[in-house]
Amino acid sequence: MIVDDERNLVRSLSFSLQEEQMHVESAYTGKDGIEAVRSAQPDILLLDLNLPDLSGLEVLEAIHDGPGAPMVIMISAHGDTRTAVEAVKRGAQDYITKPFDLDELVMLIRRCYEQKRLSDEVQYYRTQMADHSGLIGDGPAMQELRRQVSRIGASSVKTILLLGPSGGGKTLVAKALHNVRNPDAAFVSVNCASLPESLLEAELFGAERGAYTGADKKRSGLVELADGGTLFLDEIGELPLALQAKLLTFLETHRFRAVGGTVERSADIRIIAATNRDLQAESAAGRFREDLYYRLNVMPLSVPALVERCEDLPALLAYFVDEFARQEGCQPISLSAEAAARLRAYHWPGNVRELRNMIERLTILYSGSEIGVAELPVEIQHSALPAERSLDSGASAQNVARDDGAEMTPDGMLAEEIMQREREYILEALNRANGRKGMAAEWLGISRHALKRRMQKLKLGDYE
Repeated sequence: MIVDDERNLVRSLSFSLQEEQMHVESAYTGKDGIEAVRSAQPDILLLDLNLPDLSGLEVLEAIHDGPGAPMVIMISAHGDTRTAVEAVKRGAQDYITKPFDLDELVMLIRRCYEQKRLSDEVQYYRTQMADHSGLIGDGPAMQELRRQVSRIGASSVKTILLLGPSGGGKTLVAKALHNVRNPDAAFVSVNCASLPESLLEAELFGAERGAYTGADKKRSGLVELADGGTLFLDEIGELPLALQAKLLTFLETHRFRAVGGTVERSADIRIIAATNRDLQAESAAGRFREDLYYRLNVMPLSVPALVERCEDLPALLAYFVDEFARQEGCQPISLSAEAAARLRAYHWPGNVRELRNMIERLTILYSGSEIGVAELPVEIQHSALPAERSLDSGASAQNVARDDGAEMTPDGMLAEEIMQREREYILEALNRANGRKGMAAEWLGISRHALKRRMQKLKLGDYE
């Protein structure tokens, strides 16, 4: 939205920005501008400092803290720089001085839009995290996972088995399950692979004084500490066979003895176990007790790998970029289009943990900078882009046909097959982007205009 009393400037600027695929509304006075902002809730507001009825600072004050407040770029005349700087201190995002270069303004608008989009996404996912302990993402896989977490977490089931790859977020799912029913109770976790076998039993069930070398006083185990709440056993597949038998007994009776003790105690807890192994195969190989497997597998819940929910990547990126900028007290990083395309093409063997660690590293090294392909980890730089076979010229579809082993005739008789393959790529990108053409174009590695031309040629309509 543009609020400026110079009508010729507003008309000219509106036309130019519409050519850049931006929707533009306008007002010519401060009061009309305030009403228009509250009604239309634009993403970006170009606000002149000098208006006939109110000052730009007064308009800024009126709309800055309202619901859906836009990013504000102040327009100042030559000599008004000090006032423009004051506007930035009061909440404007930036300012530009008349006469300004259109390309510079467009770049500034796009940068502000990306910052607002990031801010809005982070706020949305922070709200979501408050309800679901960090289960970020709106794709089908995460929606289904949240549905199951809500149902299972509210149930009376005492044993839950989380299945999924390392780094996929099983600990967050365990906390979400715990929080559904009794968030104020104890949540106690242990990684079964992180403790030596000699200490693991005492860690779980406690130990009496003198039970082993160094046990100079009685200690409570995690089972006792979790009484009334949840005990999370991560990497349950690493539990030694001897201790598996004792865990099975506890699961069946909810009674236990401390190491070196003779008195049986009880604990009312929910056990959530997690593994990245195939416990059924481990049982068949004799490395995991079959009876314990079936006792744990009362309520299995699968946590998807990041590659299985790649539509959630933008949301995860937005959250981690904001998280580490706050943590380090620095400006957030941004990603070039080429870098973002590499991240989308990567297969993420380390899952969300790998993504999180990468963003933390980039924030520390390049705070406030735009990240290009060269700054990404080497393995991501070399990830193959699906649209390095560019659809813009149509040549890529021919290459795809050849890659599939199809026989090309001299006069190009495979034109229909080529067009069908293009349709499939474009429809897949549109589906992954929930119909948003700009995002779909980024996925395909082409411009929005090129996507529109291809859709018209392929008779795909507007696709809403």
